[in-house]
Amino acid sequence: MADRFQKIAHFTLETRAEDIPDSTLRAAARMTLDTLGITIGSGPMSAGVIARETAMALYDAGDTAYSARMMFDGRRVSAAGAAYAAATQTDNLDGHDGYNPTKGHIGVVVIPALAAVAETIGDFTGPEALAAITVGYEIAGRAGVSLHNTVSDYHTSGAWNALGVVAVAARLRGLSEDQMRQAMGIAEYHGPRSQMMREIANPTMLHDGSGWGALVGISSAVLAEKGFTGAPAITIEADDVEPYWTDLGQFWQMEHQYVKPYPICRWAHAPIDATRALMRDHSLSHNDIASIRVNTFHESACLFQGMPDDTSKAQYSLPFAVATIAAYGRIGVEHITGAGLSDPLVASIVDRVSVCETERHSNRFPKNRMADVSITLKDGRILESGDVHARGGPESPMEDAEVDEKFMDFAAPSLGSARASTIRDAVWGLCQPGSKFSHLAELLYDAPKT
Repeated sequence: MADRFQKIAHFTLETRAEDIPDSTLRAAARMTLDTLGITIGSGPMSAGVIARETAMALYDAGDTAYSARMMFDGRRVSAAGAAYAAATQTDNLDGHDGYNPTKGHIGVVVIPALAAVAETIGDFTGPEALAAITVGYEIAGRAGVSLHNTVSDYHTSGAWNALGVVAVAARLRGLSEDQMRQAMGIAEYHGPRSQMMREIANPTMLHDGSGWGALVGISSAVLAEKGFTGAPAITIEADDVEPYWTDLGQFWQMEHQYVKPYPICRWAHAPIDATRALMRDHSLSHNDIASIRVNTFHESACLFQGMPDDTSKAQYSLPFAVATIAAYGRIGVEHITGAGLSDPLVASIVDRVSVCETERHSNRFPKNRMADVSITLKDGRILESGDVHARGGPESPMEDAEVDEKFMDFAAPSLGSARASTIRDAVWGLCQPGSKFSHLAELLYDAPKT
């Protein structure tokens, strides 16, 4: 076994909660809360319903030792099926966290994996739950950077976040170093190297491939546990990716994730924030606007143009997102589903939005997602935003109170305020030394009361 993998295996399997900075563990709790809010909010949406029904149809557990209840559903399937269903559901409400260097998302699989694997083992402490989450983020993030820097195509998150799922499962289920090495190789080999820009050009429920990343990751861990071989994972063990792993356990990527203020592709967030700030600072309403020009980076400019006719297109549409924030000052689930897709006010503003690729913004991607907006008013004035960072990341962070508010906005309509607030408190409670994961787990599986 390569020395590098031994270091990675030791970090994954042996790092204790007390070895991780308190600020990192708190960031893990923050991302857990944020992810759970989107998992809950996406539950009634078509993609989530289909994913859960598919898990029931195809991924039942013949061995109860590997079974798990689906999150906020309660029906029991295989652990891989439960992780698949929750990750697919979460992925289809594009409000979950992400990490700029990976150009993708980690919590969308790590939190479902934790909830699924927890059903197959005994209870563990809250800090250990946060340590497992942190390990999943650290491994997935570096696997993503390794992949993006060594291949020519731009693959979805499922292609690399499957390795973070393996890390969580290997740690919690007590796999050996060699079993984990085989599982990493299996997960990387079978991970969905799906093409991200293909989905951007044709938005559907495929989204970022994370449902398959979760399914592959859990399945790979079980295969390796039973003796299946598949090493090495070249995004870990190849010589040319070594630089992306040297700071493992020193630089904590967990603290550099972003939280999305809106359930819209991150590439649209800087234009949304720029529009929002101009309207707020100049006390504008949509009635004052003659036109909006968005200058952004290439990938952002490739987002869907025009008025979307389904939820997937709405979440990958920059003009629609800018028009919605101009019309209502916020973007919620109600704007990207149902009647929101045919809102005549939003449609009238979409017609006034133009999008242009700008070289300086493209040159900053993926480290930064920046844009600038120019609003021409009906009285002839032109207002310029200047370059704007998307909110929610290290450059412009959201306070914990804002993350709490966002969670309640997405969770309370489905679960009710009482259960939602209890989950919120239980997540933050994981930071306490005497806490148990079961204090949160008992709230994660029952279906919402209708």
